[in-house]
Amino acid sequence: MKITDLKYTVLEGYPTIRIATDTGIYGIAQVEFFKPYLQPVFIFLKDRIIDQDPTNVEHCMLRIRRLGSFKPWGSAVSAIEIALWDIAGKAAGVPVYKLLGGKIRDRVRVYCTDHVLMPPDGSHGAPNYEPEDYARDARQRMTELPEGFTIMKFGLGMDMIHSVPGGVYGDPVEAVKGPHTFRPGRGHLTERGLKHLIACVAAVKDAVGDKIGVAFDCGPRMSLISATKFAKAVEPYDVMWLEDILTGDYTPYNAVEAYHMLSSSTTTPISTGEQVYLRQGFQELIERHAVDIVGPDPCDVGGLAELKWIAEFADLHDVLIAPHGVGDGPVGIAALTQVCATLPQNYLAFELPLLHPNLNSRARKELQYVPSSEKLVEGLPTPLARDSLMEVSDRPGLGVWLNDPAVRKYLGPESNFLD
Repeated sequence: MKITDLKYTVLEGYPTIRIATDTGIYGIAQVEFFKPYLQPVFIFLKDRIIDQDPTNVEHCMLRIRRLGSFKPWGSAVSAIEIALWDIAGKAAGVPVYKLLGGKIRDRVRVYCTDHVLMPPDGSHGAPNYEPEDYARDARQRMTELPEGFTIMKFGLGMDMIHSVPGGVYGDPVEAVKGPHTFRPGRGHLTERGLKHLIACVAAVKDAVGDKIGVAFDCGPRMSLISATKFAKAVEPYDVMWLEDILTGDYTPYNAVEAYHMLSSSTTTPISTGEQVYLRQGFQELIERHAVDIVGPDPCDVGGLAELKWIAEFADLHDVLIAPHGVGDGPVGIAALTQVCATLPQNYLAFELPLLHPNLNSRARKELQYVPSSEKLVEGLPTPLARDSLMEVSDRPGLGVWLNDPAVRKYLGPESNFLD
């Protein structure tokens, strides 16, 4: 079997690839909907895998793995790896988890991230970041989401605290606009800002009690002393983790020493990893116990086998793992389910990707987000999870496939994506 082509398109905002072979078997993968700019990277990598045997996944990866880097530049490499496993599973007639060593669980726990309950028409204005808003969101998730989540994560980072008058010392940092708006730079909390963060944590915990584990995405990134004060202050609330509080999304370094100092000063679990590329990127974080939980994203870290290697290495050091995945799309859900079925017992849950992001009109245009009236990817259950647990598919490959007629209609007659 040989690879004959790699095709790229955007399906409902998700950059999607299809790797074709000379046997008619193909593999698919998607990456975060924040990254519609990746087509040139896929074109760059394509020539390095053409004519290779896709079932020799590691051999193919040795040809391209060194060409990736921290988020977002490892995404294309990661997607190719995932699509290769899809082909290998289909060729062998087995699910991907069989090729990764076999499953140790039939259902995998998933957790709910934020942004789930924004207005579906994307008409939301400036987000509200008051404690009562967090409490209301928490109650809505408990009553309105069918998945029965036992872990929920809420955004509580510097983007939020910049909206609190007098919450941060120093000049406000201008937001960098684009497909994924963010604020670069650090922030040092004022007393008012710290109290506001603590009040938001307290409001969520009051709303959910001890029935649901609560985590907070705090990144990036506040000063070390601010992070230390906050982490110690919320110890009585028994939160599951504080994520990316020092580094995180689109940060090309790990700040291992700072994370080690933070984790050593508090009993509140500290997590990072969604931006990190390859096992080497996690080595020092894990060996030094700089964090309590790692959160690699399979669509950024280098793929499924890379994530499994990291999980096994973390387990040796008594570090937990909760894979990231908020923007990875329907194929990303399938990929996460397959690999998480094989992870050791340090596994907590994976972040269930959003299938239909709620975006305003500007973001929809920049992300090439056009929803379809038909399901473009088949094979996922409805609802995706029950009691926060997702069934592991036994179908060959990733267990999902493209709805070809719907995809052809969606892309239009000029597209050759399926040819």
